[in-house]
Amino acid sequence: MLPLLIVLGILLLPVLEIFVILQVGGAIGAWPTVGLLVAETVLGAWLIRREGRRAYGALHDTVRTGVLQDRELGDAALVMAGGILLLFPGFVTDAAGLLLVLPFTRPFVRRALMSFAERRLRAAEERAATVFPPRGPGGAEFDPFGRGPGPGRVETPPGPVVRGEVIREDDDTASRA
Repeated sequence: MLPLLIVLGILLLPVLEIFVILQVGGAIGAWPTVGLLVAETVLGAWLIRREGRRAYGALHDTVRTGVLQDRELGDAALVMAGGILLLFPGFVTDAAGLLLVLPFTRPFVRRALMSFAERRLRAAEERAATVFPPRGPGGAEFDPFGRGPGPGRVETPPGPVVRGEVIREDDDTASRA
């Protein structure tokens, strides 16, 4: 369901952007609308540069100390995503980009995305547990070959076993060839 919503969002976003630009242009005029879009682009570039430098510095310190913290990694990813959104012309993407880039709105977005990711991860773990149960009754491991637990359980897949012996030839024959 989520991939379908993403595809629909990508397809409908340009239509929404054009609609909003036309509405703003009808309210304030064409040239002020173009000026507003250019001003948003300049402001966005300045914000990306400032906040990107901060996020990169925090991420660099995290890597240098060897302690990976989710806050710095999340901030760097949000600034990058916000910067990409600010590069697209339009009011809707600029508003979303500003939410991701501004330092006082970024923590709220980061927390919301982390809780969404945790819920999705828990749901995926529950689905996986129904397909591959972690332990059977009595502590026996799950067996993909359908064999039950017990002393007669063989750790190789069922089928004929060919016993044999490996003979290595001397290195002289390999060097002559």
